[in-house]
Amino acid sequence: MPRKHTPDEPSATSEADAATATTELPLPQSAESTRSFVDRLEPRKPVPDPFCLAFDNVAGVRLYENRQDRVMAIEFDQKPGQAVLDTLKSTGYRWNPKEKVWTHPVRADSASTTRVEAKRLYNELRGMIRQERGVESAPEIPF
Repeated sequence: MPRKHTPDEPSATSEADAATATTELPLPQSAESTRSFVDRLEPRKPVPDPFCLAFDNVAGVRLYENRQDRVMAIEFDQKPGQAVLDTLKSTGYRWNPKEKVWTHPVRADSASTTRVEAKRLYNELRGMIRQERGVESAPEIPF
């Protein structure tokens, strides 16, 4: 039975290994191994822009954020009532005839506040539209 070596005693196998040690040649590097970690990742699929933050199909209203154009947008399936339009105008939203949506700019200094206010306004508008149409209020569809 082999005895255990203490740290102070030299090992017979380590001396034997040292005598027969050879120099290992470096392996040739492939093109794949020379690329950085980030370069080896698969390309990300782009996030659609604008992307939908919330929607209510019964009320026919959707909230979007367009990061490229830096705007929040609210879209309706049908023209909403005058009370809804007045609320949109009073909160700073403007009609974009090209895109057929109501938009509000997102500025760098107040971006998070604008997003929170847009979400609050969206919930208020969908409640108003549901009430106009006589549909009971329902929780929003979460993402």
